[in-house]
Amino acid sequence: MTDKIAICLWFDGVAEEAATFYTSLIPDSRVDAVHRTPADFPSGKQGDVLTVEFTLAGRAYLGLNGGPLFKFNEAISLQVYTEDQAESDRLTEALSAVPEAEQCGWVKDRYGLSWQITPRRLVQLLADPDPAKAQRVMQAMMEMKRIDIAAVEAAAESVA
Repeated sequence: MTDKIAICLWFDGVAEEAATFYTSLIPDSRVDAVHRTPADFPSGKQGDVLTVEFTLAGRAYLGLNGGPLFKFNEAISLQVYTEDQAESDRLTEALSAVPEAEQCGWVKDRYGLSWQITPRRLVQLLADPDPAKAQRVMQAMMEMKRIDIAAVEAAAESVA
């Protein structure tokens, strides 16, 4: 790894699988290295995958097979900025493994990690200098499970 800081994600024995899955979805992503443990450790045996270095959209991550002690929760999520509805839909379909957890573009994947699928257009509309327009967009978004770009644009342009 050449980055000074990497985000470390704790997995229960599936770090390599998760890294391979994540890197298959996002451009400029790759698995950089797989490190096997030289000795037994509390959650594994000598030769098991201990860590996986991977890059998502140019940013360094480390997957650690730390065992079952800790689980992901919504206190951390990975936010992906998307360019259009097709990209938003593709990533949502690929990542969402818990449909009942979907809200406002948030999804939870098969490993329990939360993601925010965030169209850049939504961010632009939420920051609109017209406070009434931004408020309409926010209200529309709050009713959505998956972000519908056309619907938030319609909300922005509607006149109350």
